[in-house]
Amino acid sequence: MKQTTRFNQIVAALLIIGDVLILNCVFLGLQFTLYNYIYGGIFTRELRLTLLLLTACYLLCTTCFGIVLHKRVIRSEEIVKHILTLLTFHFILFAIIVNAWVECHVPLTMLALFSFLSAFFLIGYRLTFRFIIKFYRKKGGNIRTAVYVGNASNIVDLYHQMTDDPTSGFRVLGYFDDDSTAFNSTDLSYLGDIEKVIPYLKQYDLDYLYCCLPSKRSSEILPIINYCEKNFIRFYSVPNVRRYLKRRMVMELMGDVPVLSIREEPLSIYENQIGKRIFDVLFSLTFLCTLFPFIFITVGIITKLTSPGPIFFKQKRSGLNGREFWCYKFRSMKVNADSDKLQATKDDPRKTKFGDFLRKSSIDELPQFINVLIGDMSVVGPRPHMLKHTEEYSGIIDQFMIRHWVKPGITGWAQVTGFRGETKELFQMEGRVKKDIWYIENWTFLLDLLIIYKTIRNAIGGEKEAY
Repeated sequence: MKQTTRFNQIVAALLIIGDVLILNCVFLGLQFTLYNYIYGGIFTRELRLTLLLLTACYLLCTTCFGIVLHKRVIRSEEIVKHILTLLTFHFILFAIIVNAWVECHVPLTMLALFSFLSAFFLIGYRLTFRFIIKFYRKKGGNIRTAVYVGNASNIVDLYHQMTDDPTSGFRVLGYFDDDSTAFNSTDLSYLGDIEKVIPYLKQYDLDYLYCCLPSKRSSEILPIINYCEKNFIRFYSVPNVRRYLKRRMVMELMGDVPVLSIREEPLSIYENQIGKRIFDVLFSLTFLCTLFPFIFITVGIITKLTSPGPIFFKQKRSGLNGREFWCYKFRSMKVNADSDKLQATKDDPRKTKFGDFLRKSSIDELPQFINVLIGDMSVVGPRPHMLKHTEEYSGIIDQFMIRHWVKPGITGWAQVTGFRGETKELFQMEGRVKKDIWYIENWTFLLDLLIIYKTIRNAIGGEKEAY
């Protein structure tokens, strides 16, 4: 029997033990230093019970989220994202339980500091662990052997993904196909035609088989699947979509039928939509009831004294699913007939002196919290464009309308990563669209918080492209 999972089991066990030790040590460190023995002494009953709850919450969250560190092809940022997600739920669960248990009450400041320090040490621990695993595989340990069946172009791509990085630990022995010249562009060995697959498998000890034969050859594929499943060989079917789609795809199940989706959309999940909406309402309501009245009075008075016209500027823009809505801003320009046609430029003569300050400080965008509260916008999302831009760019940028699959935002990933301001050239808008699509495919609540932080930091420091 193959021991293909034993290494993963060992990694998981060591990882969990290390995580538990780090979490307990961080908590004890805070208890015995900054928080001056809140439990009255060393290893009191209350402290032991709290550590037990801490560990139990972690094990429950780990059971729910699993472990990704052992995967052979995984990026460091995916590891960091995974541990941050786990720790977020661990913090919420532990905080609720430990403070509901009167004997184990922990100050919220200590819980917050504990979570921050735990994230710092666990990320460092896991990335170090990942480095050790990669080094071990590079030196020849934990190697897994594989063969390919079929000659589709995506098999060539798969071969490079598996072997270009020696730390992934794959050794591809060759391929089977009716065409012996299919992989001439690589150093992959030809092992014979499709009829030779099962005799080869009987002779050699393998871990993985990747099949790219079309479904019309099911009479040849099924015996291979049956043999693999009886002999502990992992069978993978590689679809031929990469002949025309060179991108990551996501498999979903429609009942028992597997379907491939072009992209993952976390915000298509109803629970995520509800969570994001709750955050939007609370955040916008807090701002509108505290700081906004003072900002509105100040900006309103100065605007009225320096330029004739209304305090607010409203413009129809494209929102969720292309629906039009009125977007609100503080007026930063003289009243003009081109406001719905021409984008603001660096030295735009239409801007007032005070309006120039509003734009550079991003204060002109603050009325959009009203849009957030009424549901037309979100705090974070792709920036809404004027209708003229939507009509213009949707015809020349293929994926432009994808950015309308989520609510537009006051700020977005594109704006905090260098794509804010005037779009003089087409490549600038294409870059903004790519960033927006990346946000849609990779949304997390933590990503929203990061974007908000970067936006505030940029607004305080001033942005060169904010005009």
